[in-house]
Amino acid sequence: MSAPIIAIDAMGGDFGPRCIVPASIPALTEFPSLHLVLVGQSSSIESILAQHAGVDPSRLRIVHAAETIGMDERPAQVLRGKPDSSMRVALDLVRSGQAHACVSAGNTGALMALSRYVLKTLPGIDRPAMVTVIPTERGSCYLLDLGANVDCSAEHLYQFAVMGAVAAELQGIERPRVALLNIGVEDIKGNQQVKLAASLLQQAEGLNYIGYVEGDGLYRGEADVVVCDGFVGNILLKSSEGLASMISAKMEALFKQSLASRLAGSLALPLLRRLQGELAPSRHNGASFLGLQGIVVKSHGSADADGFLSAIRRALLEVEKDMPQRLHERLEHLLL
Repeated sequence: MSAPIIAIDAMGGDFGPRCIVPASIPALTEFPSLHLVLVGQSSSIESILAQHAGVDPSRLRIVHAAETIGMDERPAQVLRGKPDSSMRVALDLVRSGQAHACVSAGNTGALMALSRYVLKTLPGIDRPAMVTVIPTERGSCYLLDLGANVDCSAEHLYQFAVMGAVAAELQGIERPRVALLNIGVEDIKGNQQVKLAASLLQQAEGLNYIGYVEGDGLYRGEADVVVCDGFVGNILLKSSEGLASMISAKMEALFKQSLASRLAGSLALPLLRRLQGELAPSRHNGASFLGLQGIVVKSHGSADADGFLSAIRRALLEVEKDMPQRLHERLEHLLL
């Protein structure tokens, strides 16, 4: 394929261009064929770029967008009232073929609404789903939905399961084990939507559906793809991030309490740093919007420069895998 081009919503997230622009520059060094388009208020972007020497102008350009989208703005208002927002312009670049993917740390609801409006969904998909890879005892697991769809029908959960399985297959997992997140593994457990989704998945040919999994089973690696509605998924993800941060802080405090604990901590430090690196939210930052006719990756709004760089890596991987086309080919068999 031609050189990959990724459009960056430079104005999104909690920190805007002062975080996103510096995070984008190392991506050009890490991936020599990558081209970036920084979308947003050109004066702000240019002033930050001026502080970084050695940026190759042939691989990075700026597209001006006069408007920004606040993290608390309603999606419906954004659709109607902000045609020149950095998020909308970045998505338009993907639609027109001037970019292969869009990365944004902005308002999740607005990004989902604009993505559906600008890029449209693949045939057979009612709603795109947010998916990310989370660490488990056995490796990793694809979790979806993460908050794009708070209220889901059984059919939506079924579609999420199919998309998650295809995403896992494209990453080299043969016959990924697909499970529904539930409050128990018994058939009688769960709400009506989960039970109906289970019935649909049991009848699906070509899917390795293994049944229900509980939250602790997810982290034990009992499934490769775990499906839930966005309300549950978002709470699970944020709680997991908070728990990892708390454990890290508690361990650091314990190792500082006395001379003996400091000595023990110095011996354990290499292993602790390795564990922190494996569990760090920044390493796993970047949730894909599966089911669109284009590639969109959502970065955590509070992500630092390392976290946003991880989201760029995720987008580039999907560009290289041609995710929408390959997803469409598999969905034709499984859904249509």
